[in-house]
Order: sequence, then structure tokens, then C-alpha cells
Amino acid sequence: MIDEKKNIKSVSSPSGRAGGTFDVQKIRKDFPILSRKVNGKPLIYFDNGATAQKPKQVIEAITKYYSEQNANIHRGVHTLSQEITSAYENARATIQKHIVAKHAHEIIFTSGTTESINLVASGFAKTFANAGDEIIVSEMEHHSNILPWQQLCEEKKAVLKVIPINENGELLLDEFKKLICTKTKLVAITHVSNTLGTINPIKEIISLAHAKNIPVLVDGAQAIPHMKVDVQYLDADFYCFSGHKVYGPTGVGILYGKEEWLRKLPNYQVGGGTIKTVSFAKTEYADSPLRFEAGTPHIEGVIGLASAIDYINEIGLENISSYEHTLTEYTTEKLSAIAGLKIIGTAKEKASVISFVLKGIHPYDTGVILDQLGIAVRTGHHCTQPIMDKFGIPGTIRASLAFYNIKEEIDELVKGIEKVKSMLK
Repeated sequence: MIDEKKNIKSVSSPSGRAGGTFDVQKIRKDFPILSRKVNGKPLIYFDNGATAQKPKQVIEAITKYYSEQNANIHRGVHTLSQEITSAYENARATIQKHIVAKHAHEIIFTSGTTESINLVASGFAKTFANAGDEIIVSEMEHHSNILPWQQLCEEKKAVLKVIPINENGELLLDEFKKLICTKTKLVAITHVSNTLGTINPIKEIISLAHAKNIPVLVDGAQAIPHMKVDVQYLDADFYCFSGHKVYGPTGVGILYGKEEWLRKLPNYQVGGGTIKTVSFAKTEYADSPLRFEAGTPHIEGVIGLASAIDYINEIGLENISSYEHTLTEYTTEKLSAIAGLKIIGTAKEKASVISFVLKGIHPYDTGVILDQLGIAVRTGHHCTQPIMDKFGIPGTIRASLAFYNIKEEIDELVKGIEKVKSMLK
């Protein structure tokens, strides 16, 4: 399930909560929403690739902020402001430690992966890109890692190059090697495909790019919930992810950038909090990270995200990864036994994302019927229309698993799919 063994660092054992073992039933009690019913049925939630559910620890952290700590940060001298400023910066340090960044000031709080990518693309458009330059993405990218670069290329008359994938949904690295050249300005690539579940060999890709002095941005939105990420080990120049996909709140995300690159990037937005001094004659801007965090930030989101990171680290990412791997294998085996079902994305290295189609049945119809059974799956193109074009399909049904899912839920999904088939065929 994990692409680079050396990238798996030892994580603290799940002391306390799981009693030294992965106790999924105990973990499920941390997620209040899992006890509700949908359409009269117990909720079975398989749309974790879109957004993950929140443990009570995150909910309580946000409630505490509004109940006891609400104040703005960085500029107040009163107690509340000082307290929440400390909490906000401690959250930055938590993220730094989690992804093993060298410095806390390399962690920029954004609204999510999309804004993080746009921030870098905007900086490259303003400062580094020129007519004839090339940006490389892959055929499996989420739209948010295509459109900013497409816009840059249109604006600067640069060229967007695309790494193709094979029928298993794996990158063709030999083709990538042919694409990178002296014209390449940046490589922007996903760590894990949100549609196919493919885990890309990011370290190897970065190494190949760096051999030609080309920086690499990694979209880690689908990787960060499932595996240990060490940005120094990967040698990533930029690494982006969203809080809500790693059990934190919506509206907050991370842009990690190497210090040397953050120094080079121009301001993305300007305003309160981004400056050292202002006069009508001249403004002197602050250093990173404040230079990239204009206005009042999503304070409760940051607090909640740090709580989510603490939560998964208490369970242990190795434990999460191992459990999800077992669950993914079980799901793949069960779904593969269904007549007329075809899994889209069969890469050797996969995260817990299983996309499939049913012969003669539209994904939307499948999703509607499953919802009536209390089963939440994602249907459609998953903001990856080039992948749909690649496989010649309108969309897929996607079951994206989290560590709170259980085999009994997979069994219910299988029953639901058989019911769909019986109703629509």
C-alpha cells in the first residue's frame, strides 16, 4: 500500500485509546456521526476521499475555541489574544513536526489544497514563467492540479505537458523522463490519485526532476490521511494538503514550501498581517509565513486541524495504514467477485480508494439506490475528467475508505450493489 518503504517512519504506538492494538470499534465511538441513520438505515460512509468525518476531539477543540478562547491573533495584547496566538503557532509547529519540515515558517496556512496550488502557480506566473516554458502534470491529476497550471500557460504562453498513465492507472515513468527538459519550469503531481487510488513514486519523480534542477509541487490531499509523509526525505519543494480530508475542519489547508522557494515567491495576497511597516510611500512585507497569510485566518480551522493531526498520531499512522490496507484488500476481493463489476485503477501500489463501474448501469443511479440503503459513495468524474476520457467512461462509483470503516460495512456495500443490479437490469 505504501510506495516507499523508507518513507514510513516509526510513529508512536497507540497508547491509551487503542490499548496497544488497533481497536476499530473503540475508534468508531470517537466519530459521533457514525451513530446516525440515513434513510432509516445506519450510516455507512465511504466518501472519505471527498471529506473525512470528524472525531469528537476535533469537534471539542473547535467548540472550546468559540466557548473559551475566541479572539484574533498576532496583534492583540490582551490575554485571550495572547493565548490563541500561542495555540495558533503551536498548531503550525504540530504540522511542521507531522510532515517533518525543517522550519515552522515553511508551513503556510491556506484555505485548502486548491488555494495552496493556486498560490504557487500565481507566484510562478508572476516571477518565473515565460513564453515557451513547460509545466508538467500527469494524466491522473485532480482538476485543482490542472487548472492553475493551464491558466498559467495561457497567460504566459507556456506549454502544459502531461505524463500519460497505463491501463492499470500507473504513471509511465519512461514517458516522464522524455518530457523533462531544459524548458521545464516545474512538475506538479499528485501523491495519491483521488480516483484510482494509485500511489505515485514521488521520491523517484522528485529525484529525476531535481537532476535537471526542476522544482516539484506535490498534491498530497489524498496521501496525508493514509501514510507518513516526510517532506525532507521526499525532498519536495512544495507539498499541499487540506485539513478536512485528514479528519480536520473544512476551509483550512497547508502549503509546505522549502524556505529557499518561499523567499523567491512573490506575495499572493496582501493585507493585514502580511507587513512589517506601511506608509503611503512604501510597504515592507513580513517574512514567511505571515507574508502569505493575509487577513484574519481560519483560526478555529487551524486549531481543529492540529487536533486532528494529534488524533491520528495517537492512533499511529503505521496502524492506520496497515488496517486500511487489509480493508482495501478485502473490499477489492469482494467487489471483484460481483459479475459485471469492473474496478478502474488496479495499480500495484494503491491507497484505500476503489473506483468501479457496473456494466449497463449509470454510476449516478447506483449512488442514488445505495443512498437509500444508508450507504454514502461518490459517483461521477470526481473532478478528474481526463481520467474518465482515458478509460472511455462517464464516471465511476467510488468507495474511499477510512480507518473507521469495517468489513461488515463492505459486506453491506456488496449486498447493496447486488440490489442495484436486480433493480436496474
